[in-house]
Amino acid sequence: MKTLNKIPTGKLERTGSLLKAGAKVGVNYIKYYGNKITKDKNEDEARKTLNEENASDIYDSLKELKGSALKVAQMLSMEKNILSQAYVEKFSLSQFSVPPLSGALVKKTFRKYFGKNPEDLFDDFTQESVNAASIGQVHKAKKDGKNFAVKIQYPGVRESISSDLKMVKPIAMKMFNIKKEGSDSYFQEVENKLFEETDYDLELKRSREISEKCSHLPNLDFPKYYPELSCERIITMDWMNGKHFSEFTKQSNSQEDLNKIGQTLWDFYMYQMHVLKQVHADPHPGNFLISDDKKLLVIDFGCIKEIPNDFYKPYFELAKKEKLNNPDIFREKLYQLEILRHDDSQQEQIFFTKLFHELLELFTRPFNTEKFDFSDETFFQEIADLGQRYAKLSDMKGMNTNRGAAHFIYINRTFFGLYNMMHDLKAKGIVINQYKNFIQ
Repeated sequence: MKTLNKIPTGKLERTGSLLKAGAKVGVNYIKYYGNKITKDKNEDEARKTLNEENASDIYDSLKELKGSALKVAQMLSMEKNILSQAYVEKFSLSQFSVPPLSGALVKKTFRKYFGKNPEDLFDDFTQESVNAASIGQVHKAKKDGKNFAVKIQYPGVRESISSDLKMVKPIAMKMFNIKKEGSDSYFQEVENKLFEETDYDLELKRSREISEKCSHLPNLDFPKYYPELSCERIITMDWMNGKHFSEFTKQSNSQEDLNKIGQTLWDFYMYQMHVLKQVHADPHPGNFLISDDKKLLVIDFGCIKEIPNDFYKPYFELAKKEKLNNPDIFREKLYQLEILRHDDSQQEQIFFTKLFHELLELFTRPFNTEKFDFSDETFFQEIADLGQRYAKLSDMKGMNTNRGAAHFIYINRTFFGLYNMMHDLKAKGIVINQYKNFIQ
């Protein structure tokens, strides 16, 4: 894979890259309509080609930009029920497969923050990165016979967050039917989280705290972190040996091992949600490894969502069937969670009450059983079908579809990512409340 000697950091440069992608997308649409008119391809084939070419052209531009623009692609790759498969497959590469920085740029970053080249700090330092994602890349290093993973943030990423979000905001609003009025809190939540993700001092602090508080959970392991070899743009931690989660799920594994990993992953998330009231809000395969002895290794704590009690309480009360099926309590919780608004028309109240009851009844089903089968294709097809059905409803036109407190963005993202990973494992017989056994 080619390396990058420079990342566009100026607003004009970054906007220009996206405009080039836009021009390519325009050409793809011309070809698409040409295929339809000339009947060179049927509608399904023409649409598939269009999606594949658009996904490739957009991703090629984003991967050169890195940073927030590429992070949005990473987030979208988890929305398997919203995007076509072409976009999901291409954007999922942003989790751990993008062009890395050149060796010269890596050395420049070390000299800026440590006043030394990496080979002056370590006995051995790989010039080529072993993993490159949206915000940073990882190098393998050795010191005093010990192996380390060194994560380096791309130059200019933090400085371009606000301007990047302004560029992608119109695209996101169109894709998710977000109205301009009242949308500021949602985009502010994303911007705040991206600033947190690019603060490696904060990530180091949270990584050490959460890994310590979860260290007693069975079958789970974390790297040790080294503040003396870390700074605001570089984090050094233990090198962890294992297979990428996505690589592991593609191989032939025993159901016993799949269930073991699935239970570990579920317990880890439930413990964070219910006990720590803060959660690793970036559950995509690139952040997890599986060791040879089938332990789950958590290797990245960049995105952490703290859960305030005034959101936590009504959110999880609606996961209880008896509360969900009590019309008065259900309606009260919808107002507390800002799903229903006091300025709603009667039509909007009826529509969104029905929508969220269907959505929550389906989505909280695992929480109303002692054990759950995440290999159940019917359950996941129901989620996909419900989303598609409501997305096509003409009743939503003209309605204010900005629903829910801003906290929903990362909490829902956490659950969608977790459910998808559990489904990739095809984990069965997962004990939903097993985390309670580990409360200290």
